[in-house]
Amino acid sequence: MQILDRYLLIRVLQPFLYCVVGFVSVWLVFDLSENAPTFLENKAPLSMVLQFYLLRVPEILLISLPIGILLAVLYALTQMSRRNEIISMLCAGRSVIRLLMPLFLLGLVLTGIATALNYSAAPHAGAVKKEILTDLRKGGDINRKAVRGHLYRNREDRRFWYIARLNPAIERLAYVQIIQEDADGNLQRSYYADEATYDHATRTWRLNRGKVVDFTPQGDVKDQRYFEVLRLRNFSETPWRISSSVLDANFLSVPELHEYLSNNSHFTQGRLAPYRTQLAYRWSLPWGCFIAVLIAGPLGIVYSRRGLMGSITMAIGLFFFLILGSSLFLALGKGDRVGADMAAWAPVAIFGGIGIFMMWMRTTNREIPNILS
Repeated sequence: MQILDRYLLIRVLQPFLYCVVGFVSVWLVFDLSENAPTFLENKAPLSMVLQFYLLRVPEILLISLPIGILLAVLYALTQMSRRNEIISMLCAGRSVIRLLMPLFLLGLVLTGIATALNYSAAPHAGAVKKEILTDLRKGGDINRKAVRGHLYRNREDRRFWYIARLNPAIERLAYVQIIQEDADGNLQRSYYADEATYDHATRTWRLNRGKVVDFTPQGDVKDQRYFEVLRLRNFSETPWRISSSVLDANFLSVPELHEYLSNNSHFTQGRLAPYRTQLAYRWSLPWGCFIAVLIAGPLGIVYSRRGLMGSITMAIGLFFFLILGSSLFLALGKGDRVGADMAAWAPVAIFGGIGIFMMWMRTTNREIPNILS
């Protein structure tokens, strides 16, 4: 890495870190002012409060990274332009693309970091606030994955599950009824249990304190027997598979979305659309960091003070429309109005193309039109 590359990176990284730390600090202050009364009223321990905010940090970082790099690149390049440092570098024989190459690499690194955050940590963080605060207000234990009053149908194996309370995190179900049908759709057998647990190692369900009822093809009771412990080894369901049918797509990680789509492939296209769209969006969202550099780079290089504010306004405006367009296409994808890939990647392609066009205009020494005026 050459001296000018290191100099440019230092000029950008300093305001970038200030922006990210500032965003996180402001968010922390506002969130504490909103949720502190709930923590105090319910006498939440300090460890719970720290866990609450630590689990939510990835979500805030994911939002802060693209905005922070956009503002940092604009600030650094416009300051260097005002001091004629950019012109000096260009007169020394560097092209615009070569000048901005360290920033493009930085954008790719931030895209990788954002992808890692958006793979699992950030989606799970989105559910933490609602779940913890709800459990605190109810005065009960924190069961973040709890599902209550849930009905699940396994069409392949012709089984219905009704669970009063399910916690996939500890693989435990409370007050369970399992209805098994035969090939003709007639009631064949029912299982009732106070509690059910699942062992992944042996792929075995353990039912505690219940009874089994067998039925005739006409639906009459043929036999019933009580048990303290009953093990079922031929069931394909798992606690997560049972609960996944009602889980919010916004809060599922990439592996969980894959598992959901695999286990529930028999659902209708409209019901699967939000999960397919979110899966594609998990990979497209982090590219906002690179697009921020692609937009701010050419607009941050100005040759006159008159065009300074116009370039900054245009860069911020374009990024605002990128966020707006992403939200619009995401809603269309979840509503099955457009395909999942188009919903996730269309805004990236559109604004990436705008950034490439502006880069071409800057490298050929043409005036970039202000499309917002």
